[in-house]
Amino acid sequence: MGSDTKSVRTLKKQRADQAASDEQPGQLPEHLQIQQQYMTCGDNLNYNVSIGNSAHLFSALGVDNSWSHKKFQRDLRVAMKWVKGNDMEFDIIGIDPAIANALRRILIAEIPTVAIEHVYMVQNTSIIACEVLSHRLGLVPVLVDPDLLKDKLGDETATETNTIVFKLDVRCRREGDIIINEKVKSGQLVWLPDGSEMPEETNCRFASSQSSLLGPGGARLVHDDILLAKMRPGQEIVLEAHCIRGIGAEHAKWSPVATAWYRLQPEVVILEPVVGSKADSLAQICPGLFTVEGSGPSRRAVAGDARQHEKQLEKVRRMSGEEEWSEHLQLRKRKDHFIFTIESTGILPPNQLFLRALDQLAAKCDKLLEHL
Repeated sequence: MGSDTKSVRTLKKQRADQAASDEQPGQLPEHLQIQQQYMTCGDNLNYNVSIGNSAHLFSALGVDNSWSHKKFQRDLRVAMKWVKGNDMEFDIIGIDPAIANALRRILIAEIPTVAIEHVYMVQNTSIIACEVLSHRLGLVPVLVDPDLLKDKLGDETATETNTIVFKLDVRCRREGDIIINEKVKSGQLVWLPDGSEMPEETNCRFASSQSSLLGPGGARLVHDDILLAKMRPGQEIVLEAHCIRGIGAEHAKWSPVATAWYRLQPEVVILEPVVGSKADSLAQICPGLFTVEGSGPSRRAVAGDARQHEKQLEKVRRMSGEEEWSEHLQLRKRKDHFIFTIESTGILPPNQLFLRALDQLAAKCDKLLEHL
């Protein structure tokens, strides 16, 4: 056992020496390139997780690690994978994790939308408390282009330029064996293009109708089937809901996404050839991810696209720590390749959200440059 271990270490050292001798001046050795570009997922611990951004990190090897705008332009790529309704997945390649996380945070908290901010209760005899009903109303996505409204500042008067008004007037009654309006849903909110019907109480005064401002579609809720309350015959809810612009950093109801998240591009590597019956065994343990090429004793295992078999990756990670497979398998993740997923609430399409997030990020950079 000891001699076998020694021979493996000797073989690895010979390969490392050969790789070092093959390197061109100004280029990192292969093992350092892997450490720089990939995070290694061990069975209990991840390795090489940090990003080496220091310009002098590899100066002892004669390698300039400083940031290059030309290299950034050359390597940056965005690849759309799919768009399904309000969901979208795409790849961003060649960026730092800080930029990916900045885009994620902007998507969640800094893109303006319109949401219900003030609820004026006229009557509520249902079992649900007024404050609970108001909170539920605030979280209902409102389908209005936020660019059509101005921000409402503090105690500023609500006008047609900064406020959208909905009315809910529902009474539950019995007609024979049927109960009408037992369930109050978001689709029962009615848009009032001419503003509040009780301007003195709400301090909301429109000088003109919003019909021309918002276009033929007007203002409505993204989903008409969201349950707001349940009532029994004789109960009623009458209220006005006033919507204004805001951002998710102030309250989650203004966030345009259900979630926005990313993960790193995975890669399964066969370090040492897996041949013969061992290749058959590996293909059976992780079907689809590993296949067998060739026939006879020289047949070998080949790794497929890790992204297409993500359910198998946790198994590969555990196997990489087992004695039988530790010399053969490794799970890596590319540090500058982000698989980004945006799940919109439906207020804005996910592709528009991404473009707006880029605009916000560019504006932040411009603001920083102004103060340098």
